[in-house]
Amino acid sequence: MSERSERVAALLHEAGETHHVVYRIVDGDDPDWASWYADWLVNLSELPQILGTTPVRSELVWRLVGLDKEYTSANTSEPWPQWYAERIVEHFAAGSA
Repeated sequence: MSERSERVAALLHEAGETHHVVYRIVDGDDPDWASWYADWLVNLSELPQILGTTPVRSELVWRLVGLDKEYTSANTSEPWPQWYAERIVEHFAAGSA
């Protein structure tokens, strides 16, 4: 895992923890979780600096939803933040090249 992916994984973990605190009254249940994560990542974290580009929020929502489906299908033991991070970095690096 690259340093950039590790930093994104740490942000995803932080977003998860923060989301759970914000949605504590419903034990983290949020059917629109990807929108919340994308907004937090784009506007309240260092994600744009780490990626070297500011993702369009709707594209990040789309990517997070897709990654959730892929991760579930992959049936991997890799923690989700690391798994998502590698693919987010790859996706947005390709888009900015």
